[in-house]
Amino acid sequence: MSKFRTIEMSNPAFERDHLRFITVKTAYLKGRADICVFVPPGTSQMKDLPVTLLLHGVYGSAWSWPFCSGVHLLAAKMIENAQLKPMILAMPSDGLWGDGSAYLPHHTLNYEKWIAEDVPQALTECFPQVSEASAFFIAGLSMGGFGALRIGAKYHQRFKGMSGLSSITNLDQMKLFTEEEYAEYAQHDPVDESVLRTILANRDHLPPFRFDCGTDDLLIEHNRLLHQELRRQCISHRFQEFEGGHQWAYWEKHIAATLLFFNAIL
Repeated sequence: MSKFRTIEMSNPAFERDHLRFITVKTAYLKGRADICVFVPPGTSQMKDLPVTLLLHGVYGSAWSWPFCSGVHLLAAKMIENAQLKPMILAMPSDGLWGDGSAYLPHHTLNYEKWIAEDVPQALTECFPQVSEASAFFIAGLSMGGFGALRIGAKYHQRFKGMSGLSSITNLDQMKLFTEEEYAEYAQHDPVDESVLRTILANRDHLPPFRFDCGTDDLLIEHNRLLHQELRRQCISHRFQEFEGGHQWAYWEKHIAATLLFFNAIL
């Protein structure tokens, strides 16, 4: 029996580039949300495939990663060249609140648990290649990096690895991108507003993690500070800087480092 009242899936006869779409009604959002899913070719008979959740940034939705970066085409090529084990990519909507939900609970809706609990459940129900034995990873860009690093640490029992690209590292940085006020997002527990504090609160159970940022990115100093604080706290992690800014050209190029990082964990 499904956990969800309704799940609608795209028709394979009309899909392209091995992309599928799911719309699921989730109690956490009190409504429907979308997931775009890349299922590698030739995996229909495989079991327990690993799954990477890719979280989009502000202004975006479930289509952002594939149709702004072509990440599914990159993954397919890496799998074909034996650089990457067969891996499903699941790209959910953040819930579409305001300019971005920040993947946090607020306004009586729980955008965090939608990602951490219902997205994996929907994938398990919809795809025979996915099961409770599948390794789940989580990554994201900008606001999605904030979500991925926070959720990956907080729900460490679910995720085997986490990665952030050009990540917001503290909730107050949302004001750099959104018209919504900080008070709209404010959490009862201030730990939930900080990547660093969430990681420290779960330091004994952290999955392996990495993050990177462009040297011309408006968030570079925030990412450098996170790296410095993690080193000071003796928290094992990987941080990389590359040329580039806060833009799709950067994420299209450097998402490969995240996929290879997860592949190495496998």
